[in-house]
Amino acid sequence: MSTTIPALVTSATPTAGSLLLAGSAATVTAAAATALVAAAGDTLGASTAISGAPIPTSGFAVLTAIFSVVGLIIATALRRFARRPRTAWLYTTVTLTVLSFVPDVLADATVATKILLMLTHVVAAAIVIPTIARRLPA
Repeated sequence: MSTTIPALVTSATPTAGSLLLAGSAATVTAAAATALVAAAGDTLGASTAISGAPIPTSGFAVLTAIFSVVGLIIATALRRFARRPRTAWLYTTVTLTVLSFVPDVLADATVATKILLMLTHVVAAAIVIPTIARRLPA
């Protein structure tokens, strides 16, 4: 006697809903992570002061959340309009991450502060970019 188990039909392309859900979770995670990195850097002696005014730890979380949401909007548009959304996402976000270093390099701050600022960009990118990339069609 042979028993056949029906195959589950799964979508090869993640849904827009899964993109937004995972992107939202990555946004919250990245915001918390950048705030922790900034706090740790400050504790270790890398000031967050630019032109003498310190950036509050919460400021790192807020800006990370804002720019991650902008990234989610870009990902949603690429998912709809790009021929290869994942590739377009990776090129776009890596380029934007590198460009985000420019204000840090030009800031009126110590070298340690500049490195700390750039590190927070890398931490956020390392969380958000691959999370969203996995939910975009190749």
